[in-house]
Amino acid sequence: MDNLYLRFLRIARAIKIHKNETNSIDATAMLLLNEVAVRHFEGKNITVTEAMSLSSIASPATIHRKLDELREAGLIEQIFEGKNRRTKFLVPTKTSNTYFEKMSIAIANIANT
Repeated sequence: MDNLYLRFLRIARAIKIHKNETNSIDATAMLLLNEVAVRHFEGKNITVTEAMSLSSIASPATIHRKLDELREAGLIEQIFEGKNRRTKFLVPTKTSNTYFEKMSIAIANIANT
């Protein structure tokens, strides 16, 4: 049986090896990046406080450290919405959007073969 998901993982690994967008990011940080990106895609940007409560991903201390890693890698940024300057929302950057576009192309290529 030809496993599409495993073929996708092979392509995704090759993309990550050749492109530096996510090379320094571990699996926990990638889960967090995925959550930030999905929430942004749904139009419901996640706050730092909400991210810290994602216990299915990691402990609050680990999440805080991973958010710093994602910011330093240029994959997420913090923004303010409206006049509330106390609440920070997490959004993906152009760099992470480029990464997700490449992953989308990889999925499309596998689906078309």
